Amino acid sequence: MTKTLRWRVLVLQAGLIGILVFCAGFLFWGNSFIHNQISTELTAQQIYFPAADSKSVASLPTADATAISLYGGQQLTTGEQARVYANSFIGVHLNSVAGGLTYSQMSAKAQADPTDTKMAAQVNTLFKGETLRGLLLNAYGWWTIGTYALYAAIGLAVAGFVVLGAFALEIFLWVRQRQKVAVPFTARQPKAIPA
Repeated sequence: MTKTLRWRVLVLQAGLIGILVFCAGFLFWGNSFIHNQISTELTAQQIYFPAADSKSVASLPTADATAISLYGGQQLTTGEQARVYANSFIGVHLNSVAGGLTYSQMSAKAQADPTDTKMAAQVNTLFKGETLRGLLLNAYGWWTIGTYALYAAIGLAVAGFVVLGAFALEIFLWVRQRQKVAVPFTARQPKAIPA
């Protein structure tokens, strides 16, 4: 390998190491920021899962009751917990409010009959429940993005170490090659001077 080509390879490897380290660091920071932000906001809401043996859990379908029981009595602080609470607790209870109808469906009915107070109460419950459920699922979505950022950061960090290893090997081989090519000073013969 020529000296010019070797320098180009070394410069490219050094640049790639810098890019990979920067991107990995940014993604590690992104993961930390997202997870801390979501945990802080969810903790501030003071939402707790019902106890695993509570009546509200026992009334749920088996799959939902099992999912809720995993977090029984715990405070909701993570994206995964937000998903379980939104789908297996709030979602199930919302289905029983108006026979499975959504807020938008019940709202249209309530507008057609504004004197029906029972329907107005159902619309109010559905609006609040679906809003909370949507907010919790949004927290879950961002939590998932933060988790994927962590996986990407780990992958980029590993790639950075591989390139760093290749960079170190390239320098080692270059130094070794130069040592083989260099002739010791004492072994040099003086040039003959023409007479």
